[in-house]
Amino acid sequence: MTEPASLTAQNILSRRAFLHGSGLGLGALAVNSLLPGGLGAAEAPVPAPHRTPRARSVIFLHMVGAPSQLDLYDHKPGLQKYDRTPAPDSFIEGKRFAFLRGHPKLLASPYQFKRHGHSGLEFSELLPHIGSVADDLAVVKSLHTDEFNHGPAQLFFHTGLSRIGNPSIGSWVHYGLGSINQNLPGYVVFLSGAAAPGGGSSLWHNGFLPSVHQGVEFRSEGDPVLFLSNPKGIDDASRLRTVDTINRLNENHLRLTGDPEVATRMSQYELACRMQLSVPELMDLSEEPAAIRAMYGDGQFASHCLQARRLVERGVRFVELFNSDWDTHGNQDRRLRQLCGNVDQPVAALIRDLKQRGLLDQTLVVFGGEFGRTPMLEGDQHPDRCGRDHHRDAFTVLMAGGGVQGGITYGETDDLGYNVVRDPLSVHDFHATLLAALGLDHEQVTYRFRGLDQRLTGVEDARVAHGLFG
Repeated sequence: MTEPASLTAQNILSRRAFLHGSGLGLGALAVNSLLPGGLGAAEAPVPAPHRTPRARSVIFLHMVGAPSQLDLYDHKPGLQKYDRTPAPDSFIEGKRFAFLRGHPKLLASPYQFKRHGHSGLEFSELLPHIGSVADDLAVVKSLHTDEFNHGPAQLFFHTGLSRIGNPSIGSWVHYGLGSINQNLPGYVVFLSGAAAPGGGSSLWHNGFLPSVHQGVEFRSEGDPVLFLSNPKGIDDASRLRTVDTINRLNENHLRLTGDPEVATRMSQYELACRMQLSVPELMDLSEEPAAIRAMYGDGQFASHCLQARRLVERGVRFVELFNSDWDTHGNQDRRLRQLCGNVDQPVAALIRDLKQRGLLDQTLVVFGGEFGRTPMLEGDQHPDRCGRDHHRDAFTVLMAGGGVQGGITYGETDDLGYNVVRDPLSVHDFHATLLAALGLDHEQVTYRFRGLDQRLTGVEDARVAHGLFG
């Protein structure tokens, strides 16, 4: 796949020539783009997908640290029989764990599971709201990954590589499909919880793709986007004149070098001008009906879920919400109850809200973490000190919308939840499937870098999980 037409240096130059020839600088462009029928009213052309897409946008909910699938949505009654007994030798022989040592014991879930909806999907008592939208969910129980430590696993789950340097999945999606709303970034990121992800900003970085495809972090306090407001003593007119002058210099530099990063910088200056008016309106939730705000509940993550709906409603291509810290090695009961209490209602509300607005069919929602948790106990047997270690061989994600069948289970683990026994799905398979929902063939979404056609799914074979789609 070549660079989207709207981002090529030649196209940028032609557009600049037109604007200058018409007597319109950047300031006029920024004002005109806000007027119906103005120059900015026409959307820039976007690349065509390879096949008819099921989804237009993605909302990716990443629970940093990895939720315990065995305590939330992969019910294993068989563990009850063997609770606190030594794990089978096959579970530990030749295996590597982050913290487990010696011969660990099995740990049954202390939570009650209940069937929900017409589908009868089982969810833990900790997720009653998510259980209430069971018929809209696909529970994918057969993911496995190559990494068992957080930073590398988060990188692998987001970029297809466990080292820094590859573009994130959101950047690949934006590169492959472009933007719809020209007044907002095509790729937006929110962070909530006590800590940032171990993988850092590399989880939403553009890697070797042009930087226009990098995720833009929206903040909950102060300016929604850094440096969006005018500096003290600078009014809008002065800022527009400054940016227009800078971009005239950039135009000259672009003519000399043809460097696409210069074109990106010019494009981002223009976007920033348009965002000065579009972002504050977007982030103001007071215009939402009280009943909608109440449906999402309180808290930072709830606010981010509502903002995610508003973003995809406005055509933003990829929105990711990071929520920490799900790394429940110890004191699992108290922490899981608190963590689930923060996200359960907002996630269910997001799915309901998208559905009632006719947006769920065109929005793929993903909920999960970078790996799973072991069926073995970590720590001693005291309830305040026991938990589960990292587990790479089997974990679960939830999916909804975007053509995914609701009310189904995809894949299966063994009776103790240790190994995948049906329809295994690697991380690269998962990436290929997500791109397929958007109408993209993972083998054709490539970018020439260091003499090779790079892609999200790497050089290994990756398959699309067609059984997820209706």
